[in-house]
Amino acid sequence: MSIVDDDEGSRLALSNLVRSLGFQVRLYESAEEFLTSASVVDVACLISDICMPGMSGIDMYEYLLAQGYAPPTIFVSAYPTPSLQARAANSDALVLLEKPYPAASMTHWLSVAIGKP
Repeated sequence: MSIVDDDEGSRLALSNLVRSLGFQVRLYESAEEFLTSASVVDVACLISDICMPGMSGIDMYEYLLAQGYAPPTIFVSAYPTPSLQARAANSDALVLLEKPYPAASMTHWLSVAIGKP
C-alpha cells in the first residue's frame, strides 16, 4: 500500500490504520515524490489525497493510467467539490472518501482494493 497525502497528520493516522490491518505501507507527501519512487510499479493499492500542492491526486492517477499502470486507488479529500467528485467518479478509481471518514469505510475499500471480502 502507498499513501500520498501532503497533510502529515492525515498521512500518519491513515498509515496507522493500514498497519493495524496487517498491511505494509509506504508514505509520500506529494504525487511527484510517489511518481519518482520505485513503488510506482509495485503497489497493491494507492490511497491519495486529491488536493495537494503541485500535481493533484487525480492528475497523478491519470498519469499512471497513461503509463499503462494504475493500481486500485482510493481518493480522499477534505473538500470534495461536485466537480472533484465527478472527476474522481470518471477516473475509474474505487471511491472518493470525504475526510474525516470512518475507519470502517476505509477498511471496507481496502478490502475491495485487494480483493478480499
